Amino acid sequence: MSRIATFYEGKSILITGATGFLGKVLLEKLLRTSPDLQIIYILMRPKAGQTLQQRVNEMLSCKLFDKVREACPNVHEKIRAIYGDLKHQDLGISKEDMQELLSSTNLIFHCAATVRFNDTLRNAVQLNVIATQQLLRMASQMPSLEAFVHISTAYSNCNLKHIEEVVYPGPVEPRQIIASMEWLDDAIIDEITPKLLGVWPNTYTYTKALGEVVVQTEGRNLNMAIVRPSIVGATWQDPFPGWVDNLNGPNALIVATGKGLLHAIKASPRAVADLIPVDTVVNLILSVGWYTAVHRPKSTRIYHCTSGTLNPCKWGEMGMQIMANLEKVPLESALMIPKASFVTTTVYMEYWNAFRHFGPAAIYDLFLRLTGRKPRFLNITNRILKTVSVLEYFATQSWEWSMNNTEMLLAELGPEDQQVFNFDVRQLDWVEYFKNYVLGVKQYLLKEDMSRIPKVKEHLKKLRNMQYLFNTALVLLTWRLLITRSQIARNAWFFLVNFCYKLLTYLRESYPLRSKQL
Repeated sequence: MSRIATFYEGKSILITGATGFLGKVLLEKLLRTSPDLQIIYILMRPKAGQTLQQRVNEMLSCKLFDKVREACPNVHEKIRAIYGDLKHQDLGISKEDMQELLSSTNLIFHCAATVRFNDTLRNAVQLNVIATQQLLRMASQMPSLEAFVHISTAYSNCNLKHIEEVVYPGPVEPRQIIASMEWLDDAIIDEITPKLLGVWPNTYTYTKALGEVVVQTEGRNLNMAIVRPSIVGATWQDPFPGWVDNLNGPNALIVATGKGLLHAIKASPRAVADLIPVDTVVNLILSVGWYTAVHRPKSTRIYHCTSGTLNPCKWGEMGMQIMANLEKVPLESALMIPKASFVTTTVYMEYWNAFRHFGPAAIYDLFLRLTGRKPRFLNITNRILKTVSVLEYFATQSWEWSMNNTEMLLAELGPEDQQVFNFDVRQLDWVEYFKNYVLGVKQYLLKEDMSRIPKVKEHLKKLRNMQYLFNTALVLLTWRLLITRSQIARNAWFFLVNFCYKLLTYLRESYPLRSKQL
């Protein structure tokens, strides 16, 4: 049997961020591989008029948990939803729930964070730094705690090109930034944010770096570990290939491109797209939790969960694979023919934005206005381009991460664990992965019917014919305008027509002669 799966049996586990993309896959894997665990506590808030239990039931009813419902029929009894809010003191947990957590918890997986790159600094500090600090103080009061695993990001030190498995000094002392958030108003914080960020590209990476410093200082007396995943994508193998449920990162690019709304992004085709499947991240997290609890390292260990060092895939390769699969399984209701290019200069990107993004969006909105409907495509395009712009920093350069701890941990796993909790990215076939990725976006994220693919292809064929007609009409109109305004253009036009006529006449007259000679 798997040693890791056996280890989690009978354990009480606290997961923050369990309703997020990574948190759901982590929750599913624990319940499926260790159905005899004691209980999983998840922090969550009521949402859209739903109670905590209703949210849990809705989450467990989704496709991701199909195998769990078979392996663990009493799955609802294994989950204890506790009201929590990372923006409140003591995470908003009631005294009764807090007492239960303090006395029962054996392991903590801290996945909760704001992953919005352009979030306000106040909100990012609150969720990624202060909440982490409060959770660590809770953990220090847990007598049965065996391990605390903090989920950071491989880009927390993206100001460096080669990143080691260490906690680097933060951009500022965390206590100073936390104190300043208490007395500065929002306007001043927003004004000084660019100066505070310095070489960090956004508030996400900045506050994640601060969060690691907090873990190192506040968790000094705890059995700690930090996992740093890179760009998290759809599942590779577990519980099935291609599952995805959000519009973050690459998912948004696939949808926007497949719908014909995005035709270019600023990226370097030769830069490494450090994509990592979400189930690979989860397998490493659970392996780290087991190793940290059992072997109790003397200091906090950092584990990089990246693909670029061991099995690199470049942005150009990823783009070709995605476009090839979008041709085979196109997305429904495309507005233009899906086609994307990589742009390396800002000037060229501005050209694409003007003529291939905002231009067609303005035409569509004009059509909607004329037909009495509400225009929306300029707004959608603007949102897409804002999302793409924050990815430019990561799509135009490459990083190298040290993998010593991750490879050491892989060597510690037995054959069963290496199969059940596989995080060896060297086994990942990128061609097969992107095939399943695009299928997953279509089926699980957009919930589109696969049987409609022939109709979707017919729609794309009509769009292609319309585009050819439009381009032809545009060329003829342009030439016509030039001819009426310029004698040189008229002469060039007449010369071209005359040349084509003479060429056709020559070919027609010479072809029979050549046939007789043969």
